[in-house]
Amino acid sequence: MVKKKKISASDIITFYMDYVVEHECKPDSVEDFAELHQFDDVIFYNHFASFKELEKTIYNVLFENSLVVLKQTPEYLSFSNKDKLLSLYYTFFENLALNQDYIKLSLKGFENQLKALSVFSMLRNSFIGYIDELNLETFNLNVDSIENIQKRTIKESAWIQLLFTIKFWLDDNSEAFEKTDIFIEKSINTSMELLDTKSLHNIIDFAKFLYKEKVK
Repeated sequence: MVKKKKISASDIITFYMDYVVEHECKPDSVEDFAELHQFDDVIFYNHFASFKELEKTIYNVLFENSLVVLKQTPEYLSFSNKDKLLSLYYTFFENLALNQDYIKLSLKGFENQLKALSVFSMLRNSFIGYIDELNLETFNLNVDSIENIQKRTIKESAWIQLLFTIKFWLDDNSEAFEKTDIFIEKSINTSMELLDTKSLHNIIDFAKFLYKEKVK
């Protein structure tokens, strides 16, 4: 068998995702996987230490690609922080939807344990880095230690919110994930209002939506 010479990390990601979808399981070994796709396994190890690292990279690539697309939008710089975050969510979840067969197989059985999944570690770092970049305002208490705690709390809360949204998306059977779009809008509106405490309207609205979807 003639083995392919030029294999990129992106090629390996595509091969892996297609394999998982087709076989509904992970490859038995890197060696078998490389042999199947006609390249030397050393090429795999040049890019990834293991299948686990490859899986972590896949989620991070989906996020980073979403961010690249978003930042190429001419209007992006003029967006408010809320609109930047909303746009990122919509773009990221569109990417998840495009790859939903792989994502749902990858996370099957772990839907209620997303917070503990190590496969999200690279995604978490990138997402929290983005939240840092937004520099969301905290309450001005003029106490550095408290404000530092607030900033850490905002980042961790934002991460948990993303995980909660992924869980909602996994359970969403509506056409074109319409309910997830509603969930994103209401949850982001609510979290932003919790930062500036202007009103409780969106918080109540979001609570009603969750009650309707989960306790009907």
